Amino acid sequence: MASSWFETVAIAQRRAEKRLPKSVYAALVAGSEKGLSSSDNLASFDQLGFAPHVAGLFNERSMATTIMGQSVSMPVIISPTGVQAVHPDGEVAVAKAAASRGVAMGLSSFASRSIEDVCAVNDRVLFQMYWSGDRDTMVQRLERAKNAGAKGLILTLDWSFANGRDWGSPWIPDTIDLRAVLKLAPEVLARPRWLWSFAKTGHLPTLTTPNMAAPGEDPPTFFGAYDEWMQSTLPSWSDVAWLREQWQGPFMVKGVSRVDDAKRVVDLGASALSVSNHGGNNLDGTPAPLRALPAVVDAVGEQIEVLLDGGVRRGSDVVKALALGANAVMIGRAYLWGLAAEGQSGVENVLDVLRGGIDSALLGLGKSDVKELDRTDVVAPTDFFRKLG
Repeated sequence: MASSWFETVAIAQRRAEKRLPKSVYAALVAGSEKGLSSSDNLASFDQLGFAPHVAGLFNERSMATTIMGQSVSMPVIISPTGVQAVHPDGEVAVAKAAASRGVAMGLSSFASRSIEDVCAVNDRVLFQMYWSGDRDTMVQRLERAKNAGAKGLILTLDWSFANGRDWGSPWIPDTIDLRAVLKLAPEVLARPRWLWSFAKTGHLPTLTTPNMAAPGEDPPTFFGAYDEWMQSTLPSWSDVAWLREQWQGPFMVKGVSRVDDAKRVVDLGASALSVSNHGGNNLDGTPAPLRALPAVVDAVGEQIEVLLDGGVRRGSDVVKALALGANAVMIGRAYLWGLAAEGQSGVENVLDVLRGGIDSALLGLGKSDVKELDRTDVVAPTDFFRKLG
């Protein structure tokens, strides 16, 4: 029998494509409109090169760091992703994998597993919220997260109402009812391993969002939660500052591309910001975060932790981001491919692949610690970088 271990994230993605029903896989690929931003997220890393040394290298290299008050074994954080039909254990499997490898776990308010279940298996959980519902509802959600043991709050602002994809969007049901079963049966039966993994648990994916439930009420479906978000009034900067005051702990604003926005995030007292275009799901044509990162770091990097989220598939990608000034990166699709391929062990495999790649890049660049990386370690085309705002 072939080994379940995979040596790159690309191999995990190919396994995920073979294992997942077509609609589930297509939902993970994501992107919006023409896919310019999602493509650029990957292409930007390919366009950046290294300037390695050949002697005077270090036999021992450290990747440990601290992000949002959490000591982590390497500068990688699990990015929060919404409701999945990827694996029966869902975010709990991801949280266990992250804990076993000493990294923090971002948990989406749209997740398929509760904040209580996830905090029970990982003590470095950062709870993610959208600006959704009224203020009382949002306070109730963040208090619930705090009581469950969440160590930080992530406010995601980089998701607009983009409609349509040139390659087509998958059909996603609100619930797995008879109509959904009949419509999806051909593609589900074509993936018996995925079906069997859920059948063993005695239930199919529920597509509900337990972290969006009001006290004493049943969890809304994903589209029920999505509808609440779409109907909510868009936040002002004073609204964001208000939410930051309610949390009174490590607080990240996710989705920054512009320098002027980054300065506003600093002014409201956030602990961290993430340079991100929501994996290409935001306004299509927004440059890759890697291109916008240095300008943001130059503007605010001495005042706030700066993370990068988007396009990371290798340990060398992590090192490139750190060399351009990021304190850490967040990964999304990379761990989802691992989860789809092999469950918890697949996520652990992805984290091990990244760790090995970081270590190899540090060795080649002659660094003993990730904190020593700087811009002299990378080579960029003259038109590579973008300064927004």
